[in-house]
Amino acid sequence: MASEGSEAQNPGDGGGGGPPKLQFVPFSSALDAGFWHELTQRKLNEYKLDETPKAIRGYYYNGDPAGMPARLTLEFSAFDINTPTPAHCCPAIGTLYNTNTLESFKSCDKKFLLEQAAIELWNTITSGDAIENPVLLNRFLLLTFADLKRYRFYYWFCYPALCLPEGISLIQQPVCLGAKFSPAQIRALQSAYDELCQKEGLTALPYFLIKYHDESVFVSLLKNWKDFFPDQREKVILGVYDPSNFTQYPGWPLRNLLVLAAHRWGSRLHSVEVLCFRDRTMQGARDISHSIVFEIKLPPMAQNSAGCPKAVGWEKNQKGSMGPRMVNLSECMDPKRLAESSVDLNLKLMCWRLVPTLDLEKVVSVKCLLLGAGTLGCSVARTLMGWGVRKITFVDNAKISYSNPVRQPLYEFEDCLEGGKSKALAAADRLQKIFPGVNAEGFNMSIPMPGHPVNFSEVTMQQAQRDVAHLEELIDAHDVIFLLMDTRESRWLPAVIAASKRKLVINAALGFDTFVVMRHGLKKPKHQEVGDSPCNNPCGSADLLGSSLFSNIPGYKLGCYFCNDVVAPGDSTRDRTLDQQCTVSRPGLAMIAGALAVELMVSILQHPEGGYAVASSSDDRMNEPPTSLGLVPHQLQPATLSSRISASVKQHAPTD
Repeated sequence: MASEGSEAQNPGDGGGGGPPKLQFVPFSSALDAGFWHELTQRKLNEYKLDETPKAIRGYYYNGDPAGMPARLTLEFSAFDINTPTPAHCCPAIGTLYNTNTLESFKSCDKKFLLEQAAIELWNTITSGDAIENPVLLNRFLLLTFADLKRYRFYYWFCYPALCLPEGISLIQQPVCLGAKFSPAQIRALQSAYDELCQKEGLTALPYFLIKYHDESVFVSLLKNWKDFFPDQREKVILGVYDPSNFTQYPGWPLRNLLVLAAHRWGSRLHSVEVLCFRDRTMQGARDISHSIVFEIKLPPMAQNSAGCPKAVGWEKNQKGSMGPRMVNLSECMDPKRLAESSVDLNLKLMCWRLVPTLDLEKVVSVKCLLLGAGTLGCSVARTLMGWGVRKITFVDNAKISYSNPVRQPLYEFEDCLEGGKSKALAAADRLQKIFPGVNAEGFNMSIPMPGHPVNFSEVTMQQAQRDVAHLEELIDAHDVIFLLMDTRESRWLPAVIAASKRKLVINAALGFDTFVVMRHGLKKPKHQEVGDSPCNNPCGSADLLGSSLFSNIPGYKLGCYFCNDVVAPGDSTRDRTLDQQCTVSRPGLAMIAGALAVELMVSILQHPEGGYAVASSSDDRMNEPPTSLGLVPHQLQPATLSSRISASVKQHAPTD
């Protein structure tokens, strides 16, 4: 609690000689987890880097048991200023200052913020607005910084209160209402208060006027002062809905009411009684007899006074000193939810300042099928997770060998033991261990390939038929198909099925020191196919007669991996040496190609025409890129890595 003009936590007798000064119990901020969760969502999706003040809303209650602090509560609904106030609570209007950095939070001019709030408060008093709408006296400020990577929230709460220069002298010490009013008067006061609240449509009335005669008690609004007290000699009682539980000290909201009373009516009031209305339900019975009444000497303030009084109100921290508070919600949050929020934050940080037009939902919601869980598959999967993709499915029939973990980052040495785990199943399991928010599945199955005859036994034939049906189901259930296998022929059947279902296909293939990353063309939608020339290739790209070699090619005319082949796919591993059978490439190449494959997919998803986007060429580099992430080429096939490194070295070599 605080004495008038100060914010000491322990009330005293006012110090010095003369009558004691009235002291007040300050608010304790009560910001629940729902408030911080809503702030997080608004920061991510609405505020972003916007630091402009935001209107929020809180409330205070006065029915707590004795010993509880006077709380100003902010819940998840605080950001909706039109939300109904809970029963038996008074609203408080606030301003949120959410900073982008901890340094901004620390260096913010708190004195200036308090002075600005005090001026606004003073203006509502001098203009008479606070009499018409007393809720304007209940203002608060909230300065925050949300560390969304660690889920730590720094905040400093302020409830501005204007100070009377001379303080407020107590004429009569606070006593319980039962010592001042008879039981009949207490019942009449309760009834009159309830009727006024019901008439005004309020759950609680923050400030009001009271007068009583014998057994009757009357309650009215502040704006009815002249009509309610026509006789200037009549005893004036100011009522306040008081959140304090102390028997000797009123709560913080009374301070601004007394400043208003001193400014508006101080010239005719030498003394005034104050009733701190406290409404508590105990053992099922309502009780207001613990309310307190006291009499004060109200110093007059000139109505034409232009100067704003001094204000106090910044809350002290848990140590009792002036400083902010911090709440760490990571300890009470589900770690999986925390990981999801952190992943989303990394992506949204790109949008806020670097790529504001980026549509992350198109990326996060895409379902990706990875055919191949080897070096390329592992690199593609990790990059997809970096983009926040939540649905990743692996298909592979191989087991993890001892040579795999050093190049394929989803596997470890233990995965190679006892014959090795299934690559597809192990890769899916490892993705979910890395990030539980991803929906990863693995299927250990073979893909029938041209040049690889199927055994004509009934069991083998049935298994091949099941594999083809399952592959078709998987392609049908996903949006983007990545071809990441070891051989050319293994890519043929998925390319045909995906083309028939108009699925976007991204193909990546490695050489020793070069690679090719490409997107397959998409057939036109069915309603556009009438009159089109037939296509002999699975991608539907044969009709190039209307295209110049120097013009960009529309997405439905782009070729696939097999379009320029003059030889049908066959068994590329027959009668080959070990180095010819394996994909022998420079270790860093798969990471580069895998990353480019994913980046190509993301750029396509950002294009308004998606997979039907016109293929960008190198000539487009000087023009406006078609998407927020740049060009959407048909394929990426750089010169050999060796030549690029050599050229770079020569370019930067020292000269004599």
